[in-house]
Amino acid sequence: MTDSLPPCPICASAFTYGVDALLNCPECGHEWSPGAEGAETAEDSAVRDSVGTVLADGDTVTLIKDLKLKGSSTVIKVGTKVTGIRLVAGDHDIDCRLPGVGQIGLKSQFVKKVTT
Repeated sequence: MTDSLPPCPICASAFTYGVDALLNCPECGHEWSPGAEGAETAEDSAVRDSVGTVLADGDTVTLIKDLKLKGSSTVIKVGTKVTGIRLVAGDHDIDCRLPGVGQIGLKSQFVKKVTT
């Protein structure tokens, strides 16, 4: 069945499936229309927080779950506010500085943008 569907344009997974008029990738969660294979816009590639709000450099975010720091026994608690984030490419797409912890990288799926 997946032989007739194109692979995911983001992660190249062959396990794509169709829902209504869209194609979906179960591995990375990307959705696209079959006619727009290589037409990814800047909005599609924007970094989004856990609720889908687009993030930008300098935004303030809060953590939505407790995160253990790799290599130490430190836990960053839910609700910790992080100001002045910087977006970067890679697995951890947010660079920031936390008081008492230092410079760390966060995944955008674990933060929520703070609106003022």
